[in-house]
Amino acid sequence: MSDMTRKFGIHAAVGVLAAAAAWCVHAQSAPAPDATAPPAQAQPVANAPQDAGASQAMERQGIFKAVRGEVTVVRGDARSAAVVGGPLRTSDRVITGPQSAATISLLDGTVIELGAGSTADLTQFRFDSTTNEGGMLVNLARGTLRMITGLIAKTQPEHVKVTTPTAVIGVRGTDFIVEAQ
Repeated sequence: MSDMTRKFGIHAAVGVLAAAAAWCVHAQSAPAPDATAPPAQAQPVANAPQDAGASQAMERQGIFKAVRGEVTVVRGDARSAAVVGGPLRTSDRVITGPQSAATISLLDGTVIELGAGSTADLTQFRFDSTTNEGGMLVNLARGTLRMITGLIAKTQPEHVKVTTPTAVIGVRGTDFIVEAQ
């Protein structure tokens, strides 16, 4: 038992930890940068399951695990600062400012890291946790992206794609970096 817990009780210790966590989340948030174009429309991943329909666009497909500097989420016409623990949904655009970065964990265990000055869209994401089947399409408009693939790529690598303005990348490995200028 810590000295703080002995002296003030467990409720005080929990309160201090909650306040520290709230401060950390607040310290990581940042104001949104200037407006940019809305997410581009891209072709869906071939043969990806279509059973979830439009309702998946409203569901959380991933969460922000780390946010550094100015990181903005564009959802339709709404713009908001990304925060650790905040949701990422299908059709969201993530924009990182200069000297900024974000790490996102998707439902299948895929980890996406965006470097400074990047713009990326989660154009498509479907995942069935029972069968580990699904599909993913990420559009990197500019900047750098590192992807550590999850369960979809392990069971159906042909259903994981990353597009850039000049290329379409079919995923066959488990960890790779892409840069678009």
